[in-house]
This record gives sequence, C-alpha cells and structure tokens, in this order.
Amino acid sequence: MRWIIALIAITVSLGLPARAPALADDHISFGIDWVAEAEYGGYYQALATGLYSQRGLAVTIRQGGPQVNQMQLMMAGRLDFNLGGGRAIEFAQQNLPFVAIAAIFQKDPAVLLAHPGMGNDSFAALKGKPIMIGGDTRAGWWRFLAAKFGYTDSQIRTYSFSLAPFLADKHAIQQGYLGSEPFAIEQAAGFKPVVLLLADTGYPGYANIVTTSTRLIAEKPDMVQRFINASIEGWYSYLNGDPTPAHKLIKADNPEMTDALLAYGRTVMQAHGIVKSGDALKLGIGAMTDARWEEYYRVTSSLGMYPKGIDYRRAYTLRFVDRGVGLNTSP
Repeated sequence: MRWIIALIAITVSLGLPARAPALADDHISFGIDWVAEAEYGGYYQALATGLYSQRGLAVTIRQGGPQVNQMQLMMAGRLDFNLGGGRAIEFAQQNLPFVAIAAIFQKDPAVLLAHPGMGNDSFAALKGKPIMIGGDTRAGWWRFLAAKFGYTDSQIRTYSFSLAPFLADKHAIQQGYLGSEPFAIEQAAGFKPVVLLLADTGYPGYANIVTTSTRLIAEKPDMVQRFINASIEGWYSYLNGDPTPAHKLIKADNPEMTDALLAYGRTVMQAHGIVKSGDALKLGIGAMTDARWEEYYRVTSSLGMYPKGIDYRRAYTLRFVDRGVGLNTSP
C-alpha cells in the first residue's frame, strides 16, 4: 500500500493525474441533450484525447434527441451526469435531489431565423408575426422575448423540427440553434438566413449545463470533480487546438454529421463567445456565479416562468467550478 501512496505523491509533484494504475476506472454514463454535434465537442475531445481516462474515468457519452428523456434516465439512476438545460431551478421547485454543477455555455445559443429582405432583421420587427417554436421554448425563453418585445401567444405556430415549412415560405420565422439550422438553410437553399441570437437580447440564462444527483456528490465528490475538470480541459482543447479527435468520435456516434457542419458549429461558438465569455474569461470554462443565478431567477420569476419564493440556490452548487482549470491553456 505504501508504494501506491508514494507513487501518487510523485505524480502529484509532477503535475500528473493522481491515480493508482492498479485500481479500476470509475465508470460514468453521461447524457447529452441532443444527437452528437459540435455543441458537445469538448466532451468528445476529452474522451478522444484521453483526458477522462487520465483521471481514472471510463466515460460513456449517451446521445439524446426528441424521443429521449435524459432527465428521467438520470432520475432513474441510469445516467450519472446529464446536460439539464437552463431549467435547473425546477430541481429546487420540485424538491428533487439534483443540482447544476457547471455551465459550459455562458451564452444560450438559441436563435430565431428569418428570410433575408423581408423586414424581419431584428427581434423588435417580429412583433405580431407568426413564429414556429417548440413546447419547451414556449414555456421557457419565449416568455422573456414576449415581455421584452411585446410578443403574444397568438403568434406561436408549431415547430416540427423540419426546415421544409421555413424554406417553403419567405415570411416564415422559426426557432433554431446557432451552430445547426443557419448552416443547413444555406446548404439547402443557397442563402444566408437572418440569425437573431437569444443571448444578444440580454437573456441571462446559461446553457449546456451539467447536472448530477446530490447523492453522487455526497458519495463520490472526487469523481465528480475529476469529471468536471477533464470536461473543462476537453473544451479548451476542442476550441483552442485540433478538433479532429472529437469530430471523429462525433461522426461515429452520428454518421449524418459532416465535417463542414462540425467546422461551422465550432467556428460560430468561437465567434460569438458561447463558451469563452463573461465570467468564464476569469474563472474558467464552466463558470457559474451566485449573481448570475440570482439574476436569472429574478427575471424568470418576474415573467411567471417560475413561482416567486423558490430557494433557487438549491438548484446549483459552485463547488466544482470557478477554479481556473485550463485557463493557462487559453490563448
């Protein structure tokens, strides 16, 4: 046993991962909230380049999609970590034993899309016009836009997750994702759509939020920390270095993904500061702050997205972030 302790001490002094090679890796099941694409590149980079395995983690990334309820799978114990979206306050609202532990996206990459030359080139210009959105959006950031720009629910049209209705109607407006639909529209129709980024309106929500159970935190806090640290370093590697390792794994999981779309998704994340902006510039990727959560809850509760009086601080913990992990690798 003493030689194991000595070996760990040596690896720590050399800045290497402190793990005993004779011990089995911790197996982790991690759910992402959509199919594999550039928006999950940092996790795939950490897997492909060995950042997880160097910390004694055997990570399996499980894809999501419109027919997959990853939150239910985490609650059932089939996922250790899950990307819980921006609605982690529901954990506290419903007294659920889960919390947000890292916010990889400092800006929400949700967008509204419109055809060029139709006078729909600003959020304000969309007032009173039909907009295709999904059910989750209607209960979420739509209320923020409605309050800020005077939208009403009478404008809402059903979003079918297909570009066909949008491409067939020059007056059409629909929701989308910064790194996906704009590229697909340009490839399919040969024009660049108007892209209105939700984060540019002042919407205070995080995105790409990693969540886990309070039980896992209590029982294996070191494993949780290792997972978050490796994920953060994976994001720095993906955005600053060669993304090829991640892209190979993403295409293996999602054969419909192309090199061009992956490159586009990575580029727009960089250009718009989706990951590296705000508090993340000082505290590191994944940063969260009490002030930002307070602002998010203040705004959303004032709009009726959540009831007032929730102890929203129970929805997250700053224990595993804001440590400057990977900052020395950032250009």
